[in-house]
Amino acid sequence: MKRGLKCVRCSTEDFRRFRLAGACHPDGFSLIELLAVVVILLLLLAFYWGPSTGGNRQRRARLDCQTHLQKIHMAMVIYANDHAGRFPELAGARTSEEALDALVPRYTVDTAVFTCPGSKDAPVPSGESLRQHKISYAYYMGRRATEAQQVLLSDRQVNPQAKGQGEYAFSSTGKPPGNNHGKLGGNFLFCDGHTEATPPQVPFSLTLTNGVVLLNPNPK
Repeated sequence: MKRGLKCVRCSTEDFRRFRLAGACHPDGFSLIELLAVVVILLLLLAFYWGPSTGGNRQRRARLDCQTHLQKIHMAMVIYANDHAGRFPELAGARTSEEALDALVPRYTVDTAVFTCPGSKDAPVPSGESLRQHKISYAYYMGRRATEAQQVLLSDRQVNPQAKGQGEYAFSSTGKPPGNNHGKLGGNFLFCDGHTEATPPQVPFSLTLTNGVVLLNPNPK
């Protein structure tokens, strides 16, 4: 009997130990496990929104920007066909909005393309005058459709002056002016419709001859 009672006491103690062990290790997540999950999620978010991913988004925006420029070019070619091969000109124009407003709405109502995807500019509502809004692109006013290898449009530049090879056309710091694409440089659209992406320092000369003037968009 004593031996049997001893066995019962031992079983009861074991049962208590088992219950205590179960209390320390419940079926759900412990606080430490939950904290570990939170830390992992925060690390994943930091990786996703980190500098490298931000750079990838800007590179994608630069590609989308080229598409916008090519769509504008289509409207400009139609305009030039109606105006003896001349792209829009406006005497006394001070901004690209003033000169390019001639395209809307007769030659295009897709005014959203005048906003660079990499910039923080608000898209122009469909069909509305560009004069009443801010666009993202600089315009070489005075070009002709026959000047195939000359730059016609570009991302906003650091200034409206001519630039030699190796000079800065776009921001090198990621700050205004000329920072549509941060520090990555920008795009150029040529009169024949092809585009070219460059770093902030342009690999070719940007001359202003034969009455051509560079109009940056409104800075405000």
